[in-house]
Amino acid sequence: VGHSFNSMRHAAFRIKFVTFSKQRFQARHRVCAAIVAAFVVVVLVECVLCNVPFFRSLAASGDSAAAYNTLGPGLERRDDGLLEVTDPTQAYLQVAADGSSEYVRIVPVSDEVMGGVPAGSRVLRTVRVRADADRVAGSLCSVSLDSSRSLYVRAAAGRTVRVQVVEPKGSLIPFDAVRANVRVPFSVSPLRVALLVLVMVLVALWRPGSRLWKVPLNTSSVRQRVTLGVLLTVPGLVTVAAVAWQLVSAVPLSFHTDGMYTYDYDQYDHVARALLDGHAWLDLDVPDALRDADNPYDVTTRQQLLADGVSPVYWDYAFFDGRWYSYFGVVPALLLFVPYRAITSLWVDGGLMMPSGAAVPLLMFVFLVFACLLTIRVIERVRPHVSLAAVSMLCVFVVLASNAPYLWYRTNFYSVPIAASLLLSTLGLWLWMGAVHPNAADAGGDGGANTVESLSLPRLAAGSVCIAANVGCRPSFVVVAFAAFPLFWPQIRAIVGQLRAIASGSGVRGRARTVLHALRTPLAVLVPALVVVVPLFAYNMVRFSSPFDFGSSYQLTVTDMTSYHQSWSNFVWTVAYYLFLPLRWTDTFPFLAVDPAPLKDWGFAEAMPGGLFVMVPLALAALACPFLRKRMRVRGHAGMWPTLVMFLLLGLLIVALDARLGGLGWRYIADFGWLFALASLPLMLIALDCERPRLRWLLRVLVLALLLFTLSLTVLSLFLYGRDDELIRNNSGLFHDVQSWFTLM
Repeated sequence: VGHSFNSMRHAAFRIKFVTFSKQRFQARHRVCAAIVAAFVVVVLVECVLCNVPFFRSLAASGDSAAAYNTLGPGLERRDDGLLEVTDPTQAYLQVAADGSSEYVRIVPVSDEVMGGVPAGSRVLRTVRVRADADRVAGSLCSVSLDSSRSLYVRAAAGRTVRVQVVEPKGSLIPFDAVRANVRVPFSVSPLRVALLVLVMVLVALWRPGSRLWKVPLNTSSVRQRVTLGVLLTVPGLVTVAAVAWQLVSAVPLSFHTDGMYTYDYDQYDHVARALLDGHAWLDLDVPDALRDADNPYDVTTRQQLLADGVSPVYWDYAFFDGRWYSYFGVVPALLLFVPYRAITSLWVDGGLMMPSGAAVPLLMFVFLVFACLLTIRVIERVRPHVSLAAVSMLCVFVVLASNAPYLWYRTNFYSVPIAASLLLSTLGLWLWMGAVHPNAADAGGDGGANTVESLSLPRLAAGSVCIAANVGCRPSFVVVAFAAFPLFWPQIRAIVGQLRAIASGSGVRGRARTVLHALRTPLAVLVPALVVVVPLFAYNMVRFSSPFDFGSSYQLTVTDMTSYHQSWSNFVWTVAYYLFLPLRWTDTFPFLAVDPAPLKDWGFAEAMPGGLFVMVPLALAALACPFLRKRMRVRGHAGMWPTLVMFLLLGLLIVALDARLGGLGWRYIADFGWLFALASLPLMLIALDCERPRLRWLLRVLVLALLLFTLSLTVLSLFLYGRDDELIRNNSGLFHDVQSWFTLM
C-alpha cells in the first residue's frame, strides 16, 4: 500500500511538473509572439505609414528650375546672399514645376553666408512660409535651418509653385532657392520609434487582459520594491545627466536693453550669495533715481525712469527701503543654492553658481519618488491587494495631474519654490501616514489610546519639518498641515481623553499619566514645526519689518502691487478657468492652442491650454469622494475617507487662494492638482476593481483611454505657440522635426 501511495504521489508530482512546464512554455511563447508582433507593428508604422511622403514622391522627376527662381517684388537679394523682406504682401519665391511631386524643398544659404552675417542682424533661422501651387493656397507652416526635414514643404502638384514668406518687413531670410519636383528622402526617427514603443508598452501593460492585473500589490515584497526602484532609476539617470549638463554650462542669465527693465533669472543665486555674506538684501546695484523716487511702485514713474536711462531696474524683484530682495521662498536657497556655492568655494574663489535649471530637475525627481510612494501608501490604505496594473496607472495619473511636466519643462526660478513645496508636501504626508499603523488608522472609540502609543514620533517630527518648511517655499502649501486632523483623529481624541483624565485626577488604564507624557505626541508635531517657522518669520522681519510679509507686494511688475487687489468678478472667473477652461483645437501642428481667458478687470493671466478637469478628466473623480464613505466602510478602510475628503477641500482652498492672490497661472495648477488626484483614488480604485466582469473590462478600457488622452495633451502642450518658453524658440530643431511628421503627410 505504501509503495502504491508513493507511486501515485510521484505520478501526481510528474503530472504537475509537466503541466507547470507546459504553462511556462506557453507563457514564454505568448511573450515572444507579442514581442515579434510589436516589432512588426513598429516597423510597419515607422517605415510605411510615417514615410508616406517618400513613397508618394518616388515618381518625382527630380528636375527643377531652381536656378531660375523668380523673386516677388517684396523680396530683395542682398550682396551678402540673404533675402530681405521689403513688402510682406509680395514676398515670395516662385519656381516652375512639372507636377511630378507634391513637395518642394527650400534650399538655405551656405554656412559661409551665415558666418559672414554681422552680430545683431535680424536673420531668421525659423521662417513662416506658405506653399501655393497654381493659385491653390497651401497651409501656413514654419521651416527651420536647424531641421533639414522641415525644409521639405508640401504643395499641390502643379506647374508653378510659389513659396510665400510670411514675415514682417525688414526680416532677413536665409533662403538661397526653392526646388520643385523633389523626392522626400526616406527617414527613420529614433524619437518617433521610442514614442511608439513606449505607447505599445503602456497599452500592453495596462490593457484589461494584461497579466499585471493579476499581480496584487504587496508593499512588503522585496521584488516589487526592487522593481519600483529600477523603474525610478530611468528618470534618475536622466535627472543626473540634466543636472550635470546645467552645472557645467551654467552662465549668468541677465538681460538688459536700453530703456527697458533688466531681466535677471538668477534670483536664487543672488539670495545664496547674500546669505553667505551675512545679510538678507541682495547685492545688486540700486540707481539713485529709483531710490529717491516718491513712489517707485507706480508704473508711470518707473516708465519715466526707464525713458530717462535709469538702469538697472530689475523686473519681478522686490524693492523695499532702497534695497533689492527676492520675494520667492528662501528654503530652496538653503537646501541647494547656498551649499553648492559654499562647497565649490573650496576650490573656486567665491564659489560657483547653481542655475535654476539644475535645481528644478533635482527637486522634481525627488518629488516623483515620494509622489509615487505617497500614492502607493494611500492605495494600500484604501484598497489593499489591488493589482499592480491599477497602482502603476494611478501613480502616472497623480504625477500628470500634479502638473509636474510643466515644471520639468520650464526650469527657471519661478518653478523652484513650487517644485520644492511639491517635494516637501508629498514627503511630509508620506512620513505622517507612515507614522501610524494601517490598522490604527481605522481605530476609533476606546481603541484610540493604544494608537497613540503606536505612533512613530521621529516620523511625526520629520513630517512636520517638511510641511512647515512650505512657509519658506510656496506658503499656500502649508494648508496641507490641516490634513493632520483627519489623519490622526483617533489619536487626537485619545490625547484629549488622557488630558481630561489627568485633570480629573483619575488614571488611564490603571496608571497615572503626566501632562508631559500626554503631550509628547502633539509636541513632536508642533516643536519641529516651530523650529522651522520661527526663523523664517524672523527672516521676513529683518527684510520687511513684519513676520508675515513675504515681500510679494513690493515686486516691480506690470502694475503697482502695493495697491492692487483682485476683483471678485475676476476671482470667480479665475476659479472657473483653473478647473474648466476648455481646450481649443486647431487644424495645424500642434493641433492645440492656448485658450484665451478673458477677465473683466486687469489681472495676471498666463496662457494655458485648459483647466485641470479638462486636461486631466480622471481628476473629476475627486468630486465623488465625499459620497464614498459607505463604500469605504464596507471595505473596512473608512479611516482614510475623512483624510481624502480633506485633500479635496484643501485643493479647493488652494484654488481659491491662488485665484485671489496670484491670478491665473498655468504653473499654479501644481499647487492643487496633486490634491485632487489623491482625492480621486477611491472612485478610480472602485472602478478598476469592479466586481462585475464586463463592467470592469469597460471601465479599465475607459480609464486607459483617458490616461492616454492626458498623456497626449501633455506632450502636445510642450509644442504650444504662445506659452512661456516656447519650444519653437528654445529648441527649434526638435520642434520642426516633430512638426514635419504631420505637415508632410
